[in-house]
Amino acid sequence: MDFNLAATCHFGTEAVLKKEISGLGLEITEVTDGRVVFKGNEEAVARANVFIRTAERIMILMGQFEARTFEELFEETKKCPWESVIPKNGRFWVTKATSVNSKLFSSSSIQSIVKKAMVERMKSAYKTEIFSEDGDDYPVRAFLNKDKVMLCLDTTGVSLHKRGYRKLVGKAPISETLAASLIMLTPWHHDRVLVDPFCGSGTFPIEAALIGLNIAPGMNRTFTAMNWDVINTEPVWDRAVDEARSLIRTDRELCIQGYDIDSEMVRCAIKNARAAGVADQIHFQARAVKDLKSPKSYGFIITNPPYGERLEERADLPGLYREIGESYKGLSDWSMFIITSYEDAERYIGRKADKNRKLYNGMIRAYFYQFMGKKPPKRS
Repeated sequence: MDFNLAATCHFGTEAVLKKEISGLGLEITEVTDGRVVFKGNEEAVARANVFIRTAERIMILMGQFEARTFEELFEETKKCPWESVIPKNGRFWVTKATSVNSKLFSSSSIQSIVKKAMVERMKSAYKTEIFSEDGDDYPVRAFLNKDKVMLCLDTTGVSLHKRGYRKLVGKAPISETLAASLIMLTPWHHDRVLVDPFCGSGTFPIEAALIGLNIAPGMNRTFTAMNWDVINTEPVWDRAVDEARSLIRTDRELCIQGYDIDSEMVRCAIKNARAAGVADQIHFQARAVKDLKSPKSYGFIITNPPYGERLEERADLPGLYREIGESYKGLSDWSMFIITSYEDAERYIGRKADKNRKLYNGMIRAYFYQFMGKKPPKRS
C-alpha cells in the first residue's frame, strides 16, 4: 500500500533529514519548517523508522486541508480515509494537537472534534454504531499552522530520539536526534578525530560512534506500527532490521573522545556508551576544557557547552567561553562546532564563526557556530 508520509525534526535541521530520506531512495514531495513529506509503502515506513537518525517521528499523512471553524475541521476530517488504515477494533485517539497562528487554537477542542469526526467516518465505513477499541493503538496527531490542517497517524510511538541507550542524563542533555543532526551538518568523517569537551551523558560521542560504524539507531527498539495489519502484511520490519545489521561496519576503528569536568557525568557517559554497544570506540575522561590538547591534526570539536539558562550560572560564562577559545587556538588546524544560546559566545571565544545556523534545542532558541579549520591534504 502506498502512503504519503511525514517525518518531523528539530527546526533548522530539515536539510539533513531530507538527505537521509533521499538516501533511502524515497521521493520527497514537500519540505517545511520542522517537517519533510515523502512517498513510500509499508517497506518505507519500516525502513524510515529503523534507519533515520534525525527525525522525531514517522507518520502517515491522512489529510491536509484548511479549516477556520470547528465545523470545517469536522467535515474535512470526516473525508479522510481512516478505515484504510484503522481496523474496526482499532483504538484511536488524538494524542496531540498543536496550533500556530490559526483561528482554531484550543488543543483540547481540536482533539475532541477530530475524534468525533473520525468516529462518524468509521461508523459509515464499518456499518456499526459501536466501536470496542480493544485492538492495537492508532495514535493521531493534528498540526494547525495558519489555518492549514495536517492530520497524521503516528507509526513511531515513543519518539525516535529514545534510542534506548541513554539510561542516565545530566542537567541539560541534548537529544539524540539533535546531536545526530548537528554531527551530520559538519564535514566530520569516521576517519577523523572527534572530541566533545562538555560530553555530559555522552550523547555527541555515542551518536558519532553510531554514525561512524553505520549502526542504524532504530535497530533494537519497537514501533507502534509493528502491530498494524496494513504495515505487517509482509515481514517488513524483520527485513529492515536484517538490512541494517548487514550494513554495520565492524572493521572500523574510530577516534572519538568525550571529556567533562564532572567525573560522575563521565561515569554516566561510559555506562550509556556500553548500553549503545560502542564503549570500545570512545575514550571518556574527567578533564576541564582548559586542559584540552591533542597531538592529532585536522580534528573536530563538536559540543554543547553550558548556556547559562540558570541566572546564577551566567556570571561564569565569559570565563568559560574564553577557555574554549584559548584551547581551540592551540589546535591550529582543527574545526569547532558549538551549539549554544549564549549570544556573546563569539566575543569571548575571540573569533567570529565562519558559519552560524539558527535552530532550536527543545524550546530554547540556539545557534550552531561553525569555526572551520584547515582541510587535510588530499590523498594520492
